[in-house]
Amino acid sequence: MISPKSRIAGSNFKAFPFRCNLLTISLEKALQRLFSTFANGWPGVGLLLQRILTAILLVRFGIIDLTGKSFSPAMIPQVVAAFGGILLLVGLWTPVVGTLVALIELWIALASGSDPWIPIVLATLGCTIAMIGPGAWSIDARLFGRKHIAT
Repeated sequence: MISPKSRIAGSNFKAFPFRCNLLTISLEKALQRLFSTFANGWPGVGLLLQRILTAILLVRFGIIDLTGKSFSPAMIPQVVAAFGGILLLVGLWTPVVGTLVALIELWIALASGSDPWIPIVLATLGCTIAMIGPGAWSIDARLFGRKHIAT
């Protein structure tokens, strides 16, 4: 007696690969809607420089300022923002990370008793990166960018 699995494996039954491809295509279209643009050329260079500047500042104020101090729960938002800066640097999940960085930095600006201007500037940079998109020179552009179909 032939088992059902062996009958399907031996036939040219293509419903399952088609269903997986359809799910993948719809997931890619949904993720492409998160990104407004994958600018190339000089605008892409500008977005890359903005991502680099934001990442450097987030790591500088998130990690380097905290070295040599004992751990407290108040440091967690700065560490999360610094990790978000690393993701922004490589351009991975840019709209989500930019929004998260903006919210965390606003939280830091409101919760800290010190000068709030650096977190406000970082929140603004994170918000603009989330709105504009990562640019062509990012991992997001490679994963979710527009693809040319050759016919």
